Order: sequence, then structure tokens, then C-alpha cells
Amino acid sequence: MPSSSSAIVEGQEHETSTLRVVSFNLLRLTMDADAAARVVRAADPDVLGVQEPPRGPWGRVRLRRFARAAGLRVVLAGRGARTTALLAAPRVLPAHDVAVLRLRWWGSRLVRRWWARRGVVMARVAGLHVVVVHLALDAPERLRHTDEILAALATREGPTVVLGDLNEPPTGPVWARLAPALTDAAPDGAPTFPATSPRHRIDAVLVSPGVMVREVSVLDGPDVLVASDHLPLVADLA
Repeated sequence: MPSSSSAIVEGQEHETSTLRVVSFNLLRLTMDADAAARVVRAADPDVLGVQEPPRGPWGRVRLRRFARAAGLRVVLAGRGARTTALLAAPRVLPAHDVAVLRLRWWGSRLVRRWWARRGVVMARVAGLHVVVVHLALDAPERLRHTDEILAALATREGPTVVLGDLNEPPTGPVWARLAPALTDAAPDGAPTFPATSPRHRIDAVLVSPGVMVREVSVLDGPDVLVASDHLPLVADLA
């Protein structure tokens, strides 16, 4: 279903009545990349927050190819974003205040060899601050990174949506730490992981005061099941 977002005309940003956002862990496009592109194109998002984009020497090329197939453009990937990326539909571009928050690398040198460096993409799209996060498997690191993210958000005024793979269920401490600033857009939402037999709700859309949640859904279907090990979240926001 197409959103009702207005276009950006002559370089001026126009706020929208509805913005469709999708959060999707792509597992580096190591499964069926064509199916993943079909899933996103069918969802027709204004904004796609990606966790685990493809990396390596050809990672950005593969992400741009995926974006074209999905009908989107890459707003930001790489440059310290590492485990996150932001894509958007041409109708809501250009994005503004695009930035990367490079999260600190915690732990000993030995531990760091096995942990991914993490980053957060932030941008203002159609009047909404969009933040894409992918938190760690390690619980203490998740909390430390959550504090860094909240500190960064405190410097940005205006309505905000966080799209992320939080790697813990809603009963976890990260969700509690985020709760004073951000509301779970789908407190009764369906589980998102693993895609073939979802049991855990670890992917989230979180919104600040002033953002109305019209609908949130978890996608499924044949293409979804072969696109990634996560199910994508779709949210229509006002």
C-alpha cells in the first residue's frame, strides 16, 4: 500500500501526513537478495532502516543494487555506520542532518576480535528523525550502547523513530532504559525471529512523543521466509 507522503520539491522539505517505515535485518544479503528486494518493494516504504547490511569490499555495491531493485536509494551506509544503513524512497528525499554515531568498542582486545564494531545511522526524513540501531549480543554492551544512543538523541529536537534489532525481548533492560524517551509502537506485536519459526520479538519500532502510530505489522510470506532470518516490521506513522 503506497503511503501518502508528499514529495520533496525544489530542495524544500515538506512534512507528510503519513510516513511508512520498515525495519529489516538483511543478514548481509547472504540469503535470497532478490526475494528481500521484492519484499521491500511490495511494502513500498518511505524509509527503510537496515540492520546487518552487506559489508566487505563489495558490500556497498551490493546494497546499492538491492536499493535499486527495491525502488529506494541509499541515504547512508558505511563511514562508521557498520551494522546499520538507511535507505529511502525518492519521493521523500533529500534527507537532512545525516550523521553516524560510532559506538564505543567495549571489552578486552581478545573479546574485540570476536565482536562487531557497531554504528548508528541518524537522519531527518520528511520532518521525522530516523535512527537505525543494531545492538550487541552481549547484554552489558547493549546497555552501554543504549546510553550512548540516548545521549545522542537528546541533542536532536523533534519527533523521532528508532528502527532496530535490539537483540533482546521487551522484558529486557534495554527496553526499560529506552522507555522514558521512546514508546514501543507495537506492545502486542508478533515475534520477529527466527523467520522460519518466530518465537522472539527482538526487532522494534520505537517512537517519541508527538509521533502517532497508525498501524504496525510483521510481514510474512514465501519471499520473507527466504529473504533473511528476521521478519521485517512495517509501521505507518503520522
